[in-house]
Amino acid sequence: MYLKCKLSNSLTTFKGLHFSTTCRAKSFHRYTATVGVGGNIGDVKRRFEHLFVYLKKDKRVELLQTSLILKNPPFGFSSQDDFFNSIIVMKTSMQPMVFLDYLMRLEKKFARKRSFANAPRTLDLDIIFFDNRIINKPKLQVPHVDWSKRESVLIPLMDIYR
Repeated sequence: MYLKCKLSNSLTTFKGLHFSTTCRAKSFHRYTATVGVGGNIGDVKRRFEHLFVYLKKDKRVELLQTSLILKNPPFGFSSQDDFFNSIIVMKTSMQPMVFLDYLMRLEKKFARKRSFANAPRTLDLDIIFFDNRIINKPKLQVPHVDWSKRESVLIPLMDIYR
């Protein structure tokens, strides 16, 4: 079901049914949001597929593109399983803070528990970009902090913009 490609000893990519695809559609939504998707507990690739199906049915968003899935080592708290990361580009009419709340509810729906910084998680959804906006609030920083230094963001982004 997934096409696997080993980039190095610590980095592997996967292309699947819904990941590394373009969803061509005319959207009535106003904003373009680039969302980082991650997780390292349980069957993460399957959870990503369930997330894709859920988002596809949700009228509050419209999927435009998904990147490949990257398996990579954790950072911060390193005594945990490797992470799977991807990027989803979507349209929405929600304002940034409302969209952030929407993503946090989605994480909860997919059993995310927040125990400590950089802890293992079932699903992590981060706003990387929101249109061309710069947002600097306590709960939300856009572009996402350190996005340009993380392979977990850069490699999936390169897949989208290749």
